[in-house]
Amino acid sequence: MSEPESGPADAVSTSAYSSPAKSLGDPGITPLSPSHIVKDPDANEAEEQSFLVVVAIDFGTTSSGYAYSFTKEPECIHVMRRWEGGDPGVSNQKTPTTILLTPERKFHSFGYAARDFYHDLDPNESKHWLYFEKFKMKLHTTGNLTMETDLTAANGKKVKALEIFAYALQFFKEQALKELSDQAGSEFENSEVRWVITVPAIWKQPAKQFMRQAAYKAAMASPDNPEQLIIALEPEAASIYCRKLRLHQMIDLSSRAPVNGYNPSDTVGAGFTQGDRYIVVDSGGGTVDLTVHQIRLPEGHLKELYKATGGPHGSLGVDYEFEKLLCKIFGEDFIEQFKIKRPAAWVDLMIAFESRKRAAAPDRTNPLNITLPFSFIDYYKKFRGHSVEHALRKSNVDFVKWSSQGMLRMSPDAMNALFKPTIDQIVQHLSNVFEKPEVTSVKFLFLVGGFAESPLLQQAVQTAFGSKCRVIIPQDVGLTILKGAVLFGLDPAVIKVRRSPLTYGVGVLNRFVEGKHPPEKLLVKDGTRWCTDVFDKFISADQSVALGETVTRSYTPAKPSQLVIVINIYSSEQDNVSFISESGVKKCGTLRLDLTGTDISVPNRREIKTLMQFGDTEIKAMAIDVATSKSVKVGIDFLNY
Repeated sequence: MSEPESGPADAVSTSAYSSPAKSLGDPGITPLSPSHIVKDPDANEAEEQSFLVVVAIDFGTTSSGYAYSFTKEPECIHVMRRWEGGDPGVSNQKTPTTILLTPERKFHSFGYAARDFYHDLDPNESKHWLYFEKFKMKLHTTGNLTMETDLTAANGKKVKALEIFAYALQFFKEQALKELSDQAGSEFENSEVRWVITVPAIWKQPAKQFMRQAAYKAAMASPDNPEQLIIALEPEAASIYCRKLRLHQMIDLSSRAPVNGYNPSDTVGAGFTQGDRYIVVDSGGGTVDLTVHQIRLPEGHLKELYKATGGPHGSLGVDYEFEKLLCKIFGEDFIEQFKIKRPAAWVDLMIAFESRKRAAAPDRTNPLNITLPFSFIDYYKKFRGHSVEHALRKSNVDFVKWSSQGMLRMSPDAMNALFKPTIDQIVQHLSNVFEKPEVTSVKFLFLVGGFAESPLLQQAVQTAFGSKCRVIIPQDVGLTILKGAVLFGLDPAVIKVRRSPLTYGVGVLNRFVEGKHPPEKLLVKDGTRWCTDVFDKFISADQSVALGETVTRSYTPAKPSQLVIVINIYSSEQDNVSFISESGVKKCGTLRLDLTGTDISVPNRREIKTLMQFGDTEIKAMAIDVATSKSVKVGIDFLNY
């Protein structure tokens, strides 16, 4: 622990010399020495609520779904019933993450229903409807996400992201409750359900909090009963499921056959021994997430060894390459116009591409045909004055031809080329992780998520890493996260140790030490020389933290007579932070303890205990005046500061 030092201040100062604390003129708090950490032995024994059922929602970039399990029979996981209106060549246990609002901005439909209805609208009418797809990526790509962040519909109109996410979650809530009621033969209440929503591990804290806010808006849980909703990390959910796999439920790429020498009813756990390390690569539509876990037996708890990493290298990258190819053949100006003028036909074209994308394989020799919608052919002729066929002949794009049935004919090489940039990024990223000391002696690599179904990705990962560890794919790879999230909801204590994504601390004042503290931080109050803006650390980025662990510090008001004590909480991605005025330090909470009216004899050094408890994706902070037991609580907030 570095010397605790700091004073209340606001996030980022304009210059290195401005002091937030001085401008606030706030007397602030100062650490009572020595600063100490107390681990509360009872912190993990949070009172357990009883729920009849756990419902997990995998809210994906390209497709979504839910699964559930009754707490009485936890080994039986039900995946949601099949949906109407699937696509050829795509299995429909999940539904596309698409949502349609009426011209009056009211919720109309979700999934296949939204897509098909939008598609069947007359073009003049459809431009008034608001259609959204692949909108989850916005939470990853928006740097300063707030409750006010907008999403743009296919027709260019904007709607608050929070509303769209809440509509989507409400839709799943209603579908699940309806299915549960049908199963139980009586009305199922929301209060009987524990909800689990999965998010990518590499999302920043504001995005994770945003998901929780959207769920509150959808009335799945409430700020008064936050325990009803768990925000689970996608690769962690996958990890929980993978450990429970029986050997006949997975494909071992290293042998391309069931693993010999084991009884098929063994779980991988039979292959897992104390301290085994494994890496879970969750490759979805938008992002690829990596986590490195270690099993701690006897209970088989998981410990995160290396903080979640990854990036926007999902299968959307392949769609993007296809779009670039179309721009190369037909001109960017045409494609831009076509998307705006015929949004429904553009959606159709991407659906046609999606099913061919799933047919791409390393050993494929026959070409892949992609149907061009009639309105594409028609609009192109109007736009350019010559035919699509002419454009293809003129474009010099090898491997892409026009077939007489009105299709784009792509050679397997042309299709594989569309995958290459994304797959290269994934392999590169994995290589970087394998260099890390925490990742030595990894025994298994589990490839999960929708994109893991791609034989091209499977082959690339096996070729690159097959010599380092066993590459394993669960059979129902697209549902791995969903099933793992249900298991997590049934037993949230299974994940015991995580790495903190950020450094947290509070702003305090320290006695000014000549030569040690920068002179511009000097504040003289009532004859005492203070150093302001000191960041007093509770926990560092990348430090291991047990779930439910509480870190405690004691402070005293810098001015003994002070009755309103304000403690500001800050976070930073850096682990060596000294002052709250450094760049990248953000305010994420305020504890305001009002002690007026507590006129019992107060000791001359009033002790204010400050606690931070690290929960699933929530962090709670609390300040207690030891003399009067008066306390105040706050949840860390990344969206409203």
